[in-house]
Amino acid sequence: METIPIQVPDGTTLPVRLFPGREGAPVVVIFPGLGVPGGYYDLFARALVDRGFNAAVGELRGQGDSRPRPGPGSAYGYQELAAVDYPAVFEVVRERFPASTPYLLGHSMGGQLGVMYAARARGRLGGLILVASGSPYHRRHGAVRGTGLLLGSAAMSVTANVAGFWPGDRLDVGGFGRQSRVLIADWSRFARTGTFEPEGADIDYEERIGRLTLPVLSISVEDDDLAPKPAIAHLVRKLPDADVTTWHQPEPLGHNGWIRKPDTTADRIAQWLDDRS
Repeated sequence: METIPIQVPDGTTLPVRLFPGREGAPVVVIFPGLGVPGGYYDLFARALVDRGFNAAVGELRGQGDSRPRPGPGSAYGYQELAAVDYPAVFEVVRERFPASTPYLLGHSMGGQLGVMYAARARGRLGGLILVASGSPYHRRHGAVRGTGLLLGSAAMSVTANVAGFWPGDRLDVGGFGRQSRVLIADWSRFARTGTFEPEGADIDYEERIGRLTLPVLSISVEDDDLAPKPAIAHLVRKLPDADVTTWHQPEPLGHNGWIRKPDTTADRIAQWLDDRS
């Protein structure tokens, strides 16, 4: 494994973790969920290498090994991550694996941002792999949990605006960690409306996502309360022209457990990738 640091325009450093495997084989580029450090996915990346692929792990801005941590001066959200950070990671990956077709694997919010990036990439991806990644739209999380999600996301956005950032290191709600107020506002708006409407958007994401025709593997996981099947279906329905394959991981691994117990999930992804080659 080798790590290459990227610096984005606001001065933030993003490490990209590279796991070389078979030369010329597809490279799976993994993006974490909110509050999950990139290093947590190393075991999963190695599982993909063991199955004959290359892998890379990005980092969401301001978390994991990314520096600096979010503070009152942080003003990035979904737009900056999809339009600046994801392309920067893929630039490194394409330079390191020039003969490999890149596939994006997004976990949770990493998958939401991955769908946005795919809408911008214009055919430069082999496909999308969405694991435990659904829409936060409150109406797709059941009456009780959905009401809590609607009210809680709004309260988080207000708190983040007052504090200048989401103080997740002190208010450990949802395990999100410390985050930019704009990122939390974008997520809260998504939870309220069910649509991609990030602050500062330079394209109509909903329209562009609806025209994607690339292959998509969407994986739900047993005992995942954060990304239940209706929420995952809501995200996938935004891709009506895509070639979508769905699979339910039957092991009760929850929202994050599949990362540290990778075998069956990695097997299914490897099968899907082999079917594309």
